[in-house]
Amino acid sequence: MTTKKTELARGELYEGDCRRILPSLPDESVHLIVTSPPYADRRRRSYGGIHPDEYVEWFLPIAEELRRVLNERGSFILNIKELAVNGERHTYVLELILALRRQGWLWTEEYCWHKKNCYPGKWPNRFRDAWERCLHFTKRRQFNMYQEEVMVPVGDWADRRLGKLTETDRVRDESRSDSGFGKRVANWVGRDKVYPTNVLHMATECTNKGHSAAFPLELPSWFIRLFTRSDDTVLDPFLGSGTTAQAAKQLDRRFIGIEQNEEYYKLCVERLKDDEQLHLKIR
Repeated sequence: MTTKKTELARGELYEGDCRRILPSLPDESVHLIVTSPPYADRRRRSYGGIHPDEYVEWFLPIAEELRRVLNERGSFILNIKELAVNGERHTYVLELILALRRQGWLWTEEYCWHKKNCYPGKWPNRFRDAWERCLHFTKRRQFNMYQEEVMVPVGDWADRRLGKLTETDRVRDESRSDSGFGKRVANWVGRDKVYPTNVLHMATECTNKGHSAAFPLELPSWFIRLFTRSDDTVLDPFLGSGTTAQAAKQLDRRFIGIEQNEEYYKLCVERLKDDEQLHLKIR
């Protein structure tokens, strides 16, 4: 199969299997990877489906290439969710996390994407999924992170909580459970913004943009702002409808997108060209 490549103003798109294309990318050339690969046994018509028992073996060679192309201070965000098999949750995501750690990745954090507009459903033994994992992996303990870029309004609690500080509030209060986390409440007096939590409350993409599992533009945008600066390069090896590339471009980053489905690849190219024309009109 011949690999197609489209060069755009801020990046490049490849049509083909990321297992063949990733080896052509230079070492440490990417600052952030944000992707949502096909979930086990899902999207059969689009991607063929990967049996959950075989998922880890399928993904590890890809992860090895991702680790090679990622900058030493870069981050890898993996959006994924377990599925239920024979009435119970399959463990392939947990197995993948452990396998990635053995491969050399550090499992630095886990963000929970709460789908705040999730509509109701009914099953005999569980409720509808309203969240997905966004696993954060790095190559080293010191990595680029720009927390001020994602700060949020302090909220109404500040008026009540900070109005009357106790003596304990004025010093660092260490965790009673020896977790290593502590707090000094007085640090937040007079501030109008604070750091967010690791729960991201974002609506799902209601219009699928020609793709069966498009995630909202806000999701990759949040991670791009948190882990990169202007002109850094963002990679999505399972580009889908092009959301990660679009977010990178709008935030003045460079992008590399890989998509094996011809229909989705063409959709990405047109979407990003349209976005480019819209940007020129705005300017």
